[in-house]
Amino acid sequence: MHESVISDYSQRHLIIPLDDGLRSAGVDSAGFTRAAREGVTRNGHVYALPFDNWAPLWHINLALFRSAGQVRDGQPVLPRSPQELLRQAAQFSRIAGKPYLIQSMVNEPYAYARNLFTFLMQQNSDFFSDPRHIKLQTPEARSVLQLFKQIYDEGLTTKNQDYTAATGAFLNGQGGVYLVGTWLIGTYEQESKRPGSPLSGGYAVVPYPQLYPGRDVTYADGHSWVVPNAKRSRPKLGAIFRVLRFLRDNDFEWSRTGHLPAYQAVIDGPRWRALPHRDEIAKLADTAEPLPPGVQRQFLIQQIISQEMESAITGQKSIDIALADAEHRVNDILFNLL
Repeated sequence: MHESVISDYSQRHLIIPLDDGLRSAGVDSAGFTRAAREGVTRNGHVYALPFDNWAPLWHINLALFRSAGQVRDGQPVLPRSPQELLRQAAQFSRIAGKPYLIQSMVNEPYAYARNLFTFLMQQNSDFFSDPRHIKLQTPEARSVLQLFKQIYDEGLTTKNQDYTAATGAFLNGQGGVYLVGTWLIGTYEQESKRPGSPLSGGYAVVPYPQLYPGRDVTYADGHSWVVPNAKRSRPKLGAIFRVLRFLRDNDFEWSRTGHLPAYQAVIDGPRWRALPHRDEIAKLADTAEPLPPGVQRQFLIQQIISQEMESAITGQKSIDIALADAEHRVNDILFNLL
């Protein structure tokens, strides 16, 4: 189960707290990373065994960055403010002759919202202080939409691509930075080793840069294992928790996917650190953050916000109207929850 939907199930008692069962199986929640612990804890109880955390990342074509003079000591030069992002993107597009960003912008139900969440968190915006009410008509939200609209208007991003097209565009060297999650690290790393590949000149991947001075943070979700609420014999329940312990013990194997391990011991261990690009994303164990616990219907909320952001970025609505509509639509759903 995605950690973002645990609140929907736990508040309806459709899944059970796992504290006692995990403890009896020798699984201590103190071993979870901070990001994983926040993802599975509701009202002081652990409702799932965390399996990973994932977050949107910056996947970078180093050869194109190098051609634009944006590599220093072998590392990509990253922006530290919205203004720097716009300057660097304009320089990149002018010299490399390609868009700075690659984005999935067509039939994309979630990416816009996840960008917004990240940059609102970086501004310390308390946009979900009440889990039944979102606040989006704020200077912080306007700043984020204005940034992405300017990127769009100035041709600094790809346009009219769905997820499949955008994923292929980065493979084919059609832009500098692809905004997508942890799950593609292995694919792109393998492609960077293939002679003649557009990524053979170098591939890097990093968490979202901190563009706002509030704090270094990235919106994140995760996968987890839950136990449905049902009557079970003691032996069956014991078997369930032995399986969960097995999954905990083998979390490193799953982390080969690119997803962030849910256990600090795995992140600190030499096997995981030896995998490509893991040092660069390890800080997500501390800087990755979900929406506040208690927020329900998160996938639907992301769809609504993404629809309205797209309408603003592409000029179908003004930014203020899009934010007002997103806020109203989300709050209408949350108000009518049973």
